[in-house]
Amino acid sequence: MKIGWIGVGIMGRPMCAHLLNAKHDVTVYSRSPQKAEELVGAKLAGSAGQATAGAEAVFSIVGYPMDVEELYFGKEGIIATADTGCVLVDMTTSSPELAVRIAEQARSRGLMALDAPVSGGDVGAREAKLAIMVGGEQKAFDRIRPLFELMGKTIALMGPPGSGQHSKMANQIAIASTMIGVVESLLYARSANLNLHALIDIIGTGAAASWSLNNLGRRIANGDFNPGFMIHHFVKDMGIALAEAKRMKLNLNGLSLAESFYQRALERGLADRGTQALFQVLDDLVPREGHK
Repeated sequence: MKIGWIGVGIMGRPMCAHLLNAKHDVTVYSRSPQKAEELVGAKLAGSAGQATAGAEAVFSIVGYPMDVEELYFGKEGIIATADTGCVLVDMTTSSPELAVRIAEQARSRGLMALDAPVSGGDVGAREAKLAIMVGGEQKAFDRIRPLFELMGKTIALMGPPGSGQHSKMANQIAIASTMIGVVESLLYARSANLNLHALIDIIGTGAAASWSLNNLGRRIANGDFNPGFMIHHFVKDMGIALAEAKRMKLNLNGLSLAESFYQRALERGLADRGTQALFQVLDDLVPREGHK
């Protein structure tokens, strides 16, 4: 299949590589072209429009809703330059309302659109084990599913446009409070002079098991706070979820607490660290000897 791909960051680069390894004809656009250099076999485009022109499917995975809006609705953007019948697939974690607008505008031009955010972090992207939650029409989903299967292990059509993004918000809400639990568990274990790896070995197989504990907990135990998913992107996701919750008249106190802790991480200059750097934030709140 002839594919346009836009966005080659921590997640996008390995996801695109899986399509190339399957011998698809992929044209890549990135605002940082050097990031695309390791994508062997990819053609490089000078703009999003160049990557889109002639493609049967166009994938995007960028940073923020404002980036998505610019990509899709710009004068030389994806919707304006895509050929009739093309399927547009935004895999950015973004606004459900924006996903609906993209689908409506795409339909008016004879295009189809899917919102398809993912979960599984950098490890899931590299190992093609992502969970891919999709919103859109069945016809478009069926056409793109073979491509999703090159990138993910669990793939589901969750409902009409916007449903993929709503599913990802539910995912991020669950992760946000889980990360507090993981970090506090490891802080407690360290204070009790337990070996953190040995602890994860045992509780990571019981009722406390979670992806965050077994993957990010290991990184914490190793003192590794490099990003698999950057804090500033997680704060963006929590902000979207809180805005949606407010619109639904939901009061999500756990999410609000987690978001406040991650705001402290931003204040500490940890925006580009992995989400497991919440450990450093909560560690600062532990009373030290000689201090009240």
